[in-house]
Order: sequence, then C-alpha cells, then structure tokens
Amino acid sequence: MTHNDQTHPTRRLILQAGAAGLTALSAGCATSISGAKPRVVVVGGGWGGIGAARALAESGKVAVTLLEPNEGFMSCPLSVLYIAGHQPASDFQRSYKTLDDLGVRRVRERATGIDRAAQAVSTATQKLAYDFLVLSPGVEYMEEALPGYAEGRDQLPVGFRAFEQSAVKQQVDMFLSQGGNLVIAAPNPPYRCPPAPYERAFLIAEQMKLRGTKGKIILIDANPNPLPQPIAKPILHAMKSLYAQQIEYLPSTDMQRVDAGRKVLTTNMGDISYTAANIILPMRAPALIRQAGLGERWANVKLPTFQSTVDDKIYVVGDAQGSPLSKSGHVAFGAGQQVASNILATVAGKSQKPEIGTVVSLPGGICWAKVNKVDAIMINVSSSMEVGKPPKTQFNVDPQHNATSGMGAREWGQSMWRAMLG
Repeated sequence: MTHNDQTHPTRRLILQAGAAGLTALSAGCATSISGAKPRVVVVGGGWGGIGAARALAESGKVAVTLLEPNEGFMSCPLSVLYIAGHQPASDFQRSYKTLDDLGVRRVRERATGIDRAAQAVSTATQKLAYDFLVLSPGVEYMEEALPGYAEGRDQLPVGFRAFEQSAVKQQVDMFLSQGGNLVIAAPNPPYRCPPAPYERAFLIAEQMKLRGTKGKIILIDANPNPLPQPIAKPILHAMKSLYAQQIEYLPSTDMQRVDAGRKVLTTNMGDISYTAANIILPMRAPALIRQAGLGERWANVKLPTFQSTVDDKIYVVGDAQGSPLSKSGHVAFGAGQQVASNILATVAGKSQKPEIGTVVSLPGGICWAKVNKVDAIMINVSSSMEVGKPPKTQFNVDPQHNATSGMGAREWGQSMWRAMLG
C-alpha cells in the first residue's frame, strides 16, 4: 500500500521525524579521563533511553551504561491493541540484545538517587560514576490528586507505563464479559500520550459491539474537548459515528474522589457507579528528578539541547522533561538521538552553543489514534525554535479516521521498533 506524502508519512518521513535535530548543538568541552572513554549513564530503557543509548554505543566513542530494572522493553504506543484483545502482549515486546551486542553495560536496577557534585548515580547496591548523564525515567502517577485512589490502587490500574497494560486488560476483559459501566477518565494535561484515553474507549467499544456486551463506557474528560486541540474534531466524529450507543462522553468533568470498595467515582457532576474503571491520573516526573534538584513536577531543560537548566552534564529526555514538546514515544526517541549527537560532539571538542536567533529543528513525532482494528487517525507533529524564543509546533492531523492510517500505524510501529532494537 502506498501513502499520499502530504497526509500519510512513509517510512522515510517517519525516520526523518524521529531523527530530527541530530546536529550537534550542545555547549561544553571535550571530556578526557586519562585516555579512557567518557562514561555515559542512561537511566531508563524506554523510547528516549534507547534512542540515546543505541546512538552513543554505535559511535564507539563512549562507554555506555543503561540502568533499567526490566529485562526487556514493552511499547506503550500501540499496546491498546493488546488491551482490546486484538494482539498478544509479545507483539509489543523486544529484548535488549541489540544494545548488549553493541557493548552497552546493562544494569537491572532502579536509580534511587543522583549526586550531582560527585557525578554519580546510586542504585540499591552501587554507585555509578558518569561524565554525562541522560535521564529518561518516564512518569509517575500523582495519586494524591484523587482522594481514595491509594486505598484502591490494586483495583484501579492506570496502565500508562510499560508492562502495566496486563492489569488494565484484566479490567477490560471483566467488563466485556459482565457488562455494566466502564469508567475511563482523562486528566488535564500535560500527561503521557493525550490521545490514549479516547483510543482505549474506542477499541473497547468496538469489542462491546462485536461481543454484544450490555452496558456502556463512561468517558470522563477533565477537558472541554479531546486533546490536543487539533485532534478534537476527528476524535468526536469517530465517537459519534461509530460508538454513539456504547460511549457516553462527559467533558469538563473533574474527578473528586474514588471509593474502590463501593465502586463509586465522585465528580463535580455527581457520583458515577462503575463495574470496572481505568482512571488515568495526572502525571509528573519520577521522584528522582526532584531529589536531584532538577525540577518539581517536570525536569527543567534548555532547548534545543535538553540539558538541565542547573547542570550541563545532565540531559533529560522523554516524558520527564518539562518543555512544551509532546509527551510521546516518537518525540522521546528523537530527543534521545539528538542528545547522543550533542554528547558525542562535546567529547570530540566540536560542539558549539547555538547563537541567539538561530532557527533549529526539534524532535518531531508521529502518533496514531486507533478507532478500531482497521482505522486510525494520524497525528504528525513537527517542532522548531528560534534560539532564545519558545518552540513552535505544527500539527498535521487526519480530518477523520481511515484505513490508510490504520495500516500506517502498524508500519510505523514496526519501523520504530527496528530503529530502536532491531
């Protein structure tokens, strides 16, 4: 199948978006450690961490250590197809063998602290010294934002982090077999992958129609319309044209409290009883960021380099960074690649601080909102900035769902996973 280049990205355009901004832009000096290779520690083996670790290791110029507690990688993008029962979890999982073969030292532990003065990362058992530190730790959930959530955590999986999708699938399977009310709740941004709550609702609603499940999905949205704003019309069109009988959409509805024992969610619009729930909580960077003094809710970074605003030896990519860029896997991967290029240029003594007024590209991103097994809505985001000014973002979004984008989503996933770990 061929795509129209103006609206549906080919593999070439996908890889261009993922690799945007690979020009070295970092400030700093080359690092020399008595002839040894400079040490780069990468925290987090998701999209951003893999983007950085692979590019750094392929250069052969630095010694790379990857801190990642999981033995393998699981993609959150497209995993809704697993949650809805269309594909097995294994379709979205990959091993880290490619990184191992490139000489990356992989430590299966979680980073517990950063000593910026000593340039060391702590785990439960050791300290790892670094000359450059790349942080891609993902997100944590702000449980305190919803009273009652912590007490019912085991019954209320969020499923926005790798390997958590199976718990959500159990909730979905129970609902599809028993019927009743399934509550899906979307918070105010910023949070990881804003189209995901609507995508989940769509694919579960599709299964309701196929299986004859009696009940409905109550889609609670803290926002007045689906976000990001450019996707609102095609999302609402899909909701009304495909699932008017299955989805009840409640915009501008704030969650106030949840009682998992009684299965009641209290909102500003009243109490909602549910059979199963997928409450997507507000998110923030993990505690590691705050412990190291790198930011509060999100890590503060300087664009276009993604360096911490308080420490030029530390880079933060992926969803933990607090720039206006989209919180998506594709953007994270491109940012990881760009940071690797910056570090390598610094090591080679070739880096230059971009001058005020210079226009540079930032990592672009493509994502896909699946509306059923076949169709999807393409969301193509490109970003650039004039140094010294805020970044500018442009959206290219399908006016409505279509099968070409459904195929494009599958091709995109395979292409990205090959680029990361193939």
